[in-house]
Amino acid sequence: MRAAQRVAMLLRAGWGVSGLLCSVVCPLSVSVMASAPAWAEKAALIVGKDGSLSVPEGSPLRKRLEIEAVQVVVPKDTLSVPGAIVTEPSRQVPVFAPVTGRIMALNVVPGQHVRHGQPLATLLAGDMAQAATDEEKARAGLVLAQSAMARAQQVKQAGGAATRDVEAARAALVQAQAEERRAQDRLASFDDKAAAGGTLTLRSPVDGVVSAVNMAPGQNVTDLTAALLSVEDLSEICAVADVPEADVDQIHIGQSVTLTLPARQGVLLYGEIATVEPDLRPETRRLRAMIPLPNPDEDLHPNMFATVNIQLKQPPGLMVPQSALLMNNDNVTVFVETAPWTFMRRKVGISYDEGEDTRVLSGLSAGDRIVTRGGVLLNDD
Repeated sequence: MRAAQRVAMLLRAGWGVSGLLCSVVCPLSVSVMASAPAWAEKAALIVGKDGSLSVPEGSPLRKRLEIEAVQVVVPKDTLSVPGAIVTEPSRQVPVFAPVTGRIMALNVVPGQHVRHGQPLATLLAGDMAQAATDEEKARAGLVLAQSAMARAQQVKQAGGAATRDVEAARAALVQAQAEERRAQDRLASFDDKAAAGGTLTLRSPVDGVVSAVNMAPGQNVTDLTAALLSVEDLSEICAVADVPEADVDQIHIGQSVTLTLPARQGVLLYGEIATVEPDLRPETRRLRAMIPLPNPDEDLHPNMFATVNIQLKQPPGLMVPQSALLMNNDNVTVFVETAPWTFMRRKVGISYDEGEDTRVLSGLSAGDRIVTRGGVLLNDD
């Protein structure tokens, strides 16, 4: 084929100057360039005066472009923070001795399950003996006052006693009743079951597990502010989420959370934030959020490590696949379909990534059809 004929054929095929020169210098490059799919696809685009790009019918680009409508979705953004399993404060009950004395018997060991009211230990206390004696004396005085009142009323009915004698007996009866109530209340503050010899029984305040024992038989109890035992109700525990200072504005009561535990591979726990502490921890600059969790089998133990994933409540918005975003002169752009197989580049503003999608703040509207895959083939810059 003569050179002039070859040049005319290449120009009609849409070859540029560089391709034409290459074909003249290297005749073998004709077949190489013709086999390059990217070049062929670029040549198949039609550029409009307004900058639009059209893909003509029969172009191989149509098979490589994916076009989808932009939709309003609720994002599934989460904040992952470190956490731990702790005992709910109201379910961790220390047991104190109400009076000084000596430990006579210890009935439990750490880790033992106990029921509400179950005896934990026995304490010999002089104050307990005094309280029991006072209650007996008050009970006897009440019986005596009741008998005196009954006799005064009978005598008055027989006409042999003055009214003031009846009133005096009634006043003595009221005083005896008050003294009996005082003695009973004091005895009940030590133990609901009085025992002879001044012994006091310490009982479990809740159903739970004995978590600590700080006494031994024969020990003298002198400090009434020191806990002798501690009982924890582990049927419900709490997860504590340590939220960084920069993220505290995103945390509030009622947010859904999921928890994973390094010690429980494959286990996913669900809950909601019940309380948020008002103050940051000065040593960590973190805010603590509490998430109650049921623990009927007691397989979650206090001080276990956890990762807390907090579901952030973001308003509904436009989310597009990251594959639809293209950089153009330091701007983020997408190709919007303005007519069937006709596209215009449009600058968009984005916020953050959520998995494979990105939240779009500006530049698009719900229902806009954009190129979600293959847009790089339309990049004419």
